[in-house]
Amino acid sequence: MKIEIWFDFICPFCYLGERKLEMALADFRHRAETELIFKSFQLNMQAGSVMGKDINQVIADKYHISYAQAKASNDNIIEAAREVGLNYRFDILKMNSTALAHEITHYAGRYGKSHDLIRRYFKGYFEEGLDIGDEESLVKLAEETGIDMAEFKNLQSTGSLKSEIRSDEEAAGKAGINSIPHFIINGKYTVSGAQSPEYFLKVLNTAYEDMSR
Repeated sequence: MKIEIWFDFICPFCYLGERKLEMALADFRHRAETELIFKSFQLNMQAGSVMGKDINQVIADKYHISYAQAKASNDNIIEAAREVGLNYRFDILKMNSTALAHEITHYAGRYGKSHDLIRRYFKGYFEEGLDIGDEESLVKLAEETGIDMAEFKNLQSTGSLKSEIRSDEEAAGKAGINSIPHFIINGKYTVSGAQSPEYFLKVLNTAYEDMSR
């Protein structure tokens, strides 16, 4: 059974959604038959547009709300993360473009390590103050995850990794996906947002039963 997941590294609901899906899969009897396929969906956060601003100000500017409203909303996200064992540190976020992180993740897929690296980047960004656009930091974490980065530069120079990212984003457009995280199970059942583990499990069971008919 295939689960396609469109995500971006700076999306707090994507990290939440990944964690809640994993919690559901822990109770899913057919976990061994399930394949997770992560797909890029960049939110186009450019370093220049957020320079000198904290995350509350960025959100306030983006949605045209007050700083206090943005902080209250972010505090709710932090609490939701805490409930599933994630320690979000919005006070140390280093916002940047996620383009390079997505390229490295696609490269990691050649070693069967994309999910491991995605989780590591999520933890680094939201909990440890990782600059998600810093090449040295991203490469170091990839190597620590067990990925041989020796051929990354050569492959990157061919443009094939960027092509894979564009392909993911074009597929999202064709599927009408305009927000993340977005999950498509077996090409038929969809879950949008960081739903509860119980909801994920219900959809997983429905999709599996449908597949088994």
